[in-house]
Amino acid sequence: MTSHPLSSFSYCPSCGSSEFRIYDSRSKKCMECGFHYYSNSAAAVAALITDRNDRILFTTRAFDPEKGKLDLPGGFIDPGENAEEALIRELHEELNLTKTEKDHVEYLFSLPNKYLFSGMTIHTLDMFFKIKIQTPVTLKPQDDVSEARFLDIKEINPDDIGLESIKRAIKTVSTPDTSL
Repeated sequence: MTSHPLSSFSYCPSCGSSEFRIYDSRSKKCMECGFHYYSNSAAAVAALITDRNDRILFTTRAFDPEKGKLDLPGGFIDPGENAEEALIRELHEELNLTKTEKDHVEYLFSLPNKYLFSGMTIHTLDMFFKIKIQTPVTLKPQDDVSEARFLDIKEINPDDIGLESIKRAIKTVSTPDTSL
């Protein structure tokens, strides 16, 4: 049996009561004040960036979860941002990349994921975008990225990829009937 997604929260965030009880599979309700809280997926973005040789840009995670494993550039969407804005911001924060007018951005698909952070499992919905880089770029890993490099998809060992949604995305785009 898996634990409830809000099992880390013992007290009502509204009134502080310890009568904050499981209501259903993804919510808790306070028996004192009636506050009802749902655990919903956090929105995140990831970029499948390819160069002229159709290699994919992989980063190496600088921190846990999955420190040292391969990842795709991206991150959580901030309040008030749309997915495209978050993607552009994350690319700048992680790699100092700036999208140019020539760089084509296309939404591909989304996948659910579980992200362990501060001892809690955060359910996410990861939205994947394709970006074809038209001009050579200088990568400057920063923020939560320790390294960045373009790799041929055939060279990738799935066990070297940290997050499950990233593994699934790479598998999806590497199938013969799917191309970037």
